[in-house]
Amino acid sequence: MIKAVLFDLDDTLLRLNLTAFIARYVSGAARLLGQAARTSPAALAVPFMRGFLAMDAQDRADSLTNEQVYVQTFLDACGIPLDDPAIADLIDFYEREVVPGFAGGIVSARPVAGAREAVDAVHATGLTCALATNPTFSLACDRARMGWAGVSEDDFALISTYSNSTRCKPSVRYYQEFANQLGVHLEECLMVGNDARRDIVRPDCGLRTAYVGHGRPRGAVWRGPMERFARELPQVVARLNEQDA
Repeated sequence: MIKAVLFDLDDTLLRLNLTAFIARYVSGAARLLGQAARTSPAALAVPFMRGFLAMDAQDRADSLTNEQVYVQTFLDACGIPLDDPAIADLIDFYEREVVPGFAGGIVSARPVAGAREAVDAVHATGLTCALATNPTFSLACDRARMGWAGVSEDDFALISTYSNSTRCKPSVRYYQEFANQLGVHLEECLMVGNDARRDIVRPDCGLRTAYVGHGRPRGAVWRGPMERFARELPQVVARLNEQDA
């Protein structure tokens, strides 16, 4: 029986140029850290990208959070400790006060049509609503992108971040940890996402996915635009529950 609906964020609830957002984030953070550490900002671009890649590696054998992997990789690459209290405060200020202003220009962030309605539909059906975004950013960055999508932290029982996750999509371990934190089983979750590679995982893990991207992946239990998903959510859940019964 479906008990929780998990939404992806980027290009599921929020339309944006994610590559441009990451580039703008890295550029601004590198300038800020460069000034603080008296280092060339250009020299810090590579450590940032190594950090993102290290978190995303699917062959990891560690039990560290993604944030711990990110911080350690960055330290190894350039010698700057992102977890030093003064530096952490600087990055926190940047993510809270500066990053929310990145919506315009080439980032072109705006809500996906039907996103707000889909989240409201989950609440109307009495199901748990959670945000299972790929956990490579802090909660502050997630909050900024949620704001651009027209949703908020209050809409979700749980939001995945690099601080509360030890793996990234499409690792089954990521999804299992997320479900465990929600207090449900994977087979009791319906994932809503646009990425056929990251949001549709091994069939034997039990997680079902409603696909709102542009392709036609075989592993999805439902396919279509978010606006239609918002309207059809009760029927989709009823069908899956009937199959489970």
